Amino acid sequence: MRISYKKLWIALIEKDISAATLRKDLNIATGTMTKLRRNEEVALSVLLRICEYLDCNLGDICDAVRTDIE
Repeated sequence: MRISYKKLWIALIEKDISAATLRKDLNIATGTMTKLRRNEEVALSVLLRICEYLDCNLGDICDAVRTDIE
C-alpha cells in the first residue's frame, strides 16, 4: 500500500487555496510539502492540522492505494 494525496490537491483547488498559502498558514516545513507532492508518508499530526484547516476528515485529503493490483 502507498499513500495518495490527490484528494488534498483537489480540495485546495476547490477552496481556491494555494499550496504556498497552506504551507504558510500551517507553518508546514518545505520538506514536508515535498513529501506531500511525492505521495510520501508524513506525520499524522500534520495531516490532522490540514484537516482542521480545511474543515474536513482525513479521508477527504488522502487515500491508501494498493500497489499489488494485478
